[in-house]
Amino acid sequence: MGLGVGWKLHGDGRSPEPGAVVRPDERLSWGRTLGLGAQHVVAMFGATFVAPVLMGLDPNLAVMLSGVATVFFLLVTRGRVPSYLGSSLSFVGVAAIIANNGGTAGTLTGALLVVGVVLCAVGLAVRSLGARIVHAVLPPAVTGAVVMLIGFNLAPVAAGTYWPQDQWTALATMLFTGFALVALRGFWNRIAIFLGLVFGYALSWVLDRTMGQIHSPDASGKVVDHWRLDLSGVAQADWIGLPTLHAPSFELSAVLVALPVVVALIAENAGHVKAVGEMTGDPLDDELGTAIAADGAATVLSTAVGGPATTTYAENIGVMAATRVYSTAAYWAAAGFAILFGLCPKFGAVVAAIPGGVLGGITIILYGMIGLLGAKIWVENKVDLGNPINLVPVAAGVIVGIGNVTLEFTDSFSLSGIALGTIIVLTGYHVLRRLAPEHMKGEAPLFDAVVPGGDEPGGDTSARGSKG
Repeated sequence: MGLGVGWKLHGDGRSPEPGAVVRPDERLSWGRTLGLGAQHVVAMFGATFVAPVLMGLDPNLAVMLSGVATVFFLLVTRGRVPSYLGSSLSFVGVAAIIANNGGTAGTLTGALLVVGVVLCAVGLAVRSLGARIVHAVLPPAVTGAVVMLIGFNLAPVAAGTYWPQDQWTALATMLFTGFALVALRGFWNRIAIFLGLVFGYALSWVLDRTMGQIHSPDASGKVVDHWRLDLSGVAQADWIGLPTLHAPSFELSAVLVALPVVVALIAENAGHVKAVGEMTGDPLDDELGTAIAADGAATVLSTAVGGPATTTYAENIGVMAATRVYSTAAYWAAAGFAILFGLCPKFGAVVAAIPGGVLGGITIILYGMIGLLGAKIWVENKVDLGNPINLVPVAAGVIVGIGNVTLEFTDSFSLSGIALGTIIVLTGYHVLRRLAPEHMKGEAPLFDAVVPGGDEPGGDTSARGSKG
């Protein structure tokens, strides 16, 4: 089937023919394809650089590696699954936990690399056993609960770290972002988070020049007088240069914190494959295992040199749905643009200067949206929370995850928060289901756990944790 790079020209190359779509193996004219690639870059841009900023990783490296990961994904899936692989937001809470326990960026990327290996192995298993195994192991009740506790576990980060740095800018950014998500339409709605960042960035600049320095906690938590927006690093940064690479390091405690996010990543990929298949009219269930394995391998490639984990992006599904262009040629163009952006250190310095108050306003909404995607999975898959098989493990796991409950085994080993909550939900559900009487075991048809859409703000899915 080749590498999926032999695109046929669609019609006259100007626009999709009436009632038709530009299929993955087709393209418009190269000029229009490059324009669509640029549109895909803008759509993924906000979440792709917000994620590494929140995790303490290099945004330049993340953007560049998102392009590399996308090319890799397209080659492995032979161009059948049009997708952009950006930075996953599902690991932001994991990063905060690892940092609070003294972990470094290397510790984080080491944990994410292990997750990538596990995700790749899961993908190969799905490819061998069939897509229906996903629903058997991760039914909607479990997937929704894990996504919910991943999102809500982040609440202390938004409230305790970012918001106090500049509460009024945080409030204004939160209100503007909420307005953009609700009131804007089409393409602008899909980049609402990015617009919120731009608004907060500009507001911080104006407040610095009209009101002077602010007396509040800085990024380290120390209460001092400081500028909201410090652009000193931008002037010193070069226009062209390689991002900073670092090697991963491996600690068991960090790996255990990160592993539960595999559940969300599987759901993200399943939702993406299902969505693209339905929109193009070409069912892709047979590609689910390959797509999951490709995402896992792309995460390994990214984290091996210091980048974040990757995931399929909902914002780009929105671009495809709006344009009816599913050509993978546009994604190759987007990947090329992303790699070029990543080679501009000055761009990275601008991103790194985002004020903490701005991130506070953004994350209040963003983390809540990630958590509520779990509830959306339950609603759209008609999960019966009155059934004790669902209710008991979900109730216990979500509270353990959100409350960051800790279970200590020895002086040097414990499980807490996301990891412990996921274990309780997953094992509790399957154990109780095996013990329960037959009348409690009715559930939706297999593979109904995934529905069309995406995980990042502005997307439309019920089966994502992330970007992210």
